Amino acid sequence: MTHPFRLHPIVATFAALSTLLGACAHQSAVPSSSTPTLTTPPQHAQKQAQAPEAQAQVQVQRQAVAPALYEIAYSARQNAIFVASAGGIMDKNGPTPRILRLDPATLAVQAEIPLERPGLGLVLDDQANRLYVGNAFHASVTVVDTQTNRVTGVVQLAEKVRMTDFDGKPIERYPHNLRELVLDKANERLFAPGIWISDSALYVMNTRTLALEKTIPGLGFGAAGTTLDAPAGKLYVSNMQGQLFTVDTRTLALEKTSEVAADQLLNLTLDRQKRLILATDQGSDNPNMVREKFAKLAYQIRGEGNRVVVIDPADGQVRQSVPTGRHPVALLIDEARHRLYVTNRGSGSVTVHDSRDYRLLHTFELPAHPNSLALDPVTGAVFVTIKNGEQDPKGSDESVARIQF
Repeated sequence: MTHPFRLHPIVATFAALSTLLGACAHQSAVPSSSTPTLTTPPQHAQKQAQAPEAQAQVQVQRQAVAPALYEIAYSARQNAIFVASAGGIMDKNGPTPRILRLDPATLAVQAEIPLERPGLGLVLDDQANRLYVGNAFHASVTVVDTQTNRVTGVVQLAEKVRMTDFDGKPIERYPHNLRELVLDKANERLFAPGIWISDSALYVMNTRTLALEKTIPGLGFGAAGTTLDAPAGKLYVSNMQGQLFTVDTRTLALEKTSEVAADQLLNLTLDRQKRLILATDQGSDNPNMVREKFAKLAYQIRGEGNRVVVIDPADGQVRQSVPTGRHPVALLIDEARHRLYVTNRGSGSVTVHDSRDYRLLHTFELPAHPNSLALDPVTGAVFVTIKNGEQDPKGSDESVARIQF
């Protein structure tokens, strides 16, 4: 078996931590034609709960788009979807990384925006016509003008450092890799957690000057998820050792560290009505192995994973545990329709829960590995990126799906 860190210390860390970048796993059949697949309603693609909403008409449309798809964003102002294609990632001979602009009705590619560096995380400032792209492997953020479909700049958040790799060999690398991005419009800031196996950090970028404003260290093993409570002036960051950090968005002070009864707090979202945080607790074996073997943490497993945990940010207590499919990744709340969407990488599904009581409403089978989510709040359409499995041809196109009901 290949050493999980042998290929490249950056790529390998994410692979070992499993779905932090949506790395490939097992494969199920995936549409590869340029023609979208459409069912109304999908007879074999969903399992319905016995609830009134479960009888609603549902449309699921799926389109193979480009290799190495990651996060996705919906622009109401442009009436467009933007999705990151990392291309060949670290392969110099692979496809050029780019942002794809899709028609939200047909999922057809309308434009391609080439990137110098692979982009994974996305966050959209729709009013300013700006898309921020996290260059995960280069500790930087690319800024895209969504009106002109052009890159307007790249902001470097960290420089390379010299260190030894996991085999004791000297290497040069960026100190952290970027994953999720969060925009704080009120304070003109972009927050980007920097993930590593030890001493993760939070990078704070000023969106007016397009420069690094501050780096906040001390976020432990695998800082991964983040969400903003703008009215309260709080940013929350989670990691893969069951910790939740609270940052004051005005002073940028790290106010509090809460120990949560969960282990792999991969992605976060804020339930603005309940003032609670929802987190995917992934339940994958790889992060546990890396935490023990490479981070060398003395750590006691706290939960069973494969769930969403509902956390009170005031004290870090888990108020409710919601079973999902295997290895959940992303989550999204549609407030107007009281729906909570969860992508389940291991199960190849998207589960839909009632956001008021968390009962299961639908399960959509979208193999191989559903990854990221975006919402059109007007129509309620939800867009999903879907990663390929290990049986797919290397470098083959991955998919975007549209769920409407």
